[in-house]
Amino acid sequence: MKLFSCQKCGQLLYFENVRCERCHSPLGFTPDSMDLLTLVSAGDKTFQAYDNQAEVYRYCANAQYDACNWLIPAYDSNNYCTACQLNRTVPDLADKNNLKLWRKLETAKHRLVYTLLKMKLPLTPKPVSTTTGLAFDFLADWIDVKGEIQKVLTGHAQGLVTININEADDAHRAQMRQDMGERYRTLLGHFRHEVGHYYWELLIADSNNLPEYRALFGDERQNYGEALQSHYQQGPPLGWRDSFISSYATAHSWEDWAETWAHYLHMVDTLATAYAFGLQIQPRVTEEEKLIAEIDRDPYRIRRFDRILELWLPLTIAMNSINRSMGQPDMYPFVISDAVAAKLSFIHNIVRASASDD
Repeated sequence: MKLFSCQKCGQLLYFENVRCERCHSPLGFTPDSMDLLTLVSAGDKTFQAYDNQAEVYRYCANAQYDACNWLIPAYDSNNYCTACQLNRTVPDLADKNNLKLWRKLETAKHRLVYTLLKMKLPLTPKPVSTTTGLAFDFLADWIDVKGEIQKVLTGHAQGLVTININEADDAHRAQMRQDMGERYRTLLGHFRHEVGHYYWELLIADSNNLPEYRALFGDERQNYGEALQSHYQQGPPLGWRDSFISSYATAHSWEDWAETWAHYLHMVDTLATAYAFGLQIQPRVTEEEKLIAEIDRDPYRIRRFDRILELWLPLTIAMNSINRSMGQPDMYPFVISDAVAAKLSFIHNIVRASASDD
């Protein structure tokens, strides 16, 4: 993600900031310019940009819950921003714990939507298109009339992504990571994975890309339910790291795609942040031999995936080395084999071909 700064005082800002920590000016993100604007009041709960007062904005309706800092043009009849229009169901916000967890979900979802917009991928809310649109249900476990707990399963079906709000609870997610034998489990990762299923339906199913997809990821016509049951009973096959980015990717062709898609989004967004900071990775192996990886291009604009990979690997070694110096586990517990790189390259090409103005 890019770096943002206050247009009034120059303070560096986070994407989620609603107020500048130095000059206390209100802030708001606008997807039109993909920028975090420093705002001045225009009266009647409307605002203008500090350095460009040609447009008048108001906050998304979810700002009242401290769950969104995105802006809407003042003339827009919709009360919700581009990201929040994707919500179909939110939990009961009168419950303080639900509200706390939902705010975390919104933080992750807004970061996801930022990436999808940067990639210029098709992004239509379901009310606009019931067949090709995207929507989110954020649901809590519930107790039925028999007093039994009914678990909400995180998943995707025909453009509807359902996420159990407990995934936003750090302790619950850590326990699930341990129970599932996962080395990496994040809220943002869930969003990226589930939306991968959506884009499979949108960009791969019934397309000319299907033969190449099957050559790389396998035949999606394999019975999905039986494949998952076999995976949970038997675990991943021996040597799975040679061909898959994660053990769960071995479960079924669709899960391989979704796991690899999520990983591609991890790579591009992380490299974009490194680019914004002007990072240069230059490990000194010997005085005569130095490996330099200067992240000198916006990864959203890089055409060849092998260039992304050239930048990515030294960065991950640096991230892991820094974490180990702090006594922390590896930030990046993955290995990108040649087979996985081929899958990532395929996704990169699909994304670029699908960009709205390419």
